[in-house]
Amino acid sequence: MIQTVEWTDSGVRFIDQTKLPTEEVYVTCKTHEQVADVIRNMVVRGAPAIGVSAAMGIALGVKNSNAETAGDLKRDLDNICDLIGKTRPTAVNLFWAIRRMKDKFENLRLRPLQQIKQSLIEEAKRMHAEDIAANQAMGRHGAALMPANGGVLTHCNAGGLATCGYGTALGVIRAAVEQGKKIHVFADETRPFLQGSRLTAWELVKDGIPTTVISDNMAGAMMKQGKIGAIVVGADRIAANGDVANKIGTYTVAVLAKEHGIPFYVAAPFSTIDLETTDGSGIPIEQRNSREVTHIAGKQMTPDGVEIENPAFDVTPAKYVSAIITERGIARAPYGETLQNLAGAAVAG
Repeated sequence: MIQTVEWTDSGVRFIDQTKLPTEEVYVTCKTHEQVADVIRNMVVRGAPAIGVSAAMGIALGVKNSNAETAGDLKRDLDNICDLIGKTRPTAVNLFWAIRRMKDKFENLRLRPLQQIKQSLIEEAKRMHAEDIAANQAMGRHGAALMPANGGVLTHCNAGGLATCGYGTALGVIRAAVEQGKKIHVFADETRPFLQGSRLTAWELVKDGIPTTVISDNMAGAMMKQGKIGAIVVGADRIAANGDVANKIGTYTVAVLAKEHGIPFYVAAPFSTIDLETTDGSGIPIEQRNSREVTHIAGKQMTPDGVEIENPAFDVTPAKYVSAIITERGIARAPYGETLQNLAGAAVAG
């Protein structure tokens, strides 16, 4: 299993996703500031991986703190969380992880400082293990929705590289293949950062799963030709009504799927579901550096002086979503009810 992020004695270790697929390079962060840079610069990306990376960055910052009292450590914790919270605003898992680490601290603040620090490290490690288990459960739930044979389209990368292992959308595909289904993946290139052609294809080739990379503007033609039997993508935030924020271009794929009568599935851990945000209009959309659009591998592709739009995400309305696959089960419309039911079932359990 790919080690996207892991806690080590030397610091927090990441596979550098900006170097893939041609170089498999790992970087170790020794400070929380370095972890924040790694998240901001997309060395690590994908909502679940961002959440766990944030937790490990917080644990690392607290571990390195020179605070002598619980009050001083609390101030350091707040500053660490504030810095990390400014890295990637769309992925709700980031804020879920920050809140969970803060809550853990509050439950421990009367304990000795060293015990607090070690407990926060253990909490981050626990979140890492929980993510892998959630992805595997998601795969088991979602595999039944995949066709017995034929093409499955995915957009961006929602695999092991976007999580702590196994993946969300790719986890569903992996589980289906493990069950004996004959799936051929069509991976959208996913401009401008090329997560599909660089990362999804790299993962699936390693797994021996047949994969064809297509440019984003080929998806409609592939659907019309009958090459796509289902679509499964990940998510960075899902609103209470089922609106889904995912990598830019997802909305286009969903509209095309609706036109061609192809099911459009979203796979995400329940931590990606933001029940406090009513609908997609309340989801902040990250704007990234224009150079990601104007340059490819350092080569300028657009004329000087042209204006550039580079939103990292778009929002797909719930009406285009056939089902939302989580580790707790599968939700279908009306999502305002079914997502709340999944949340309630977890509380009851």
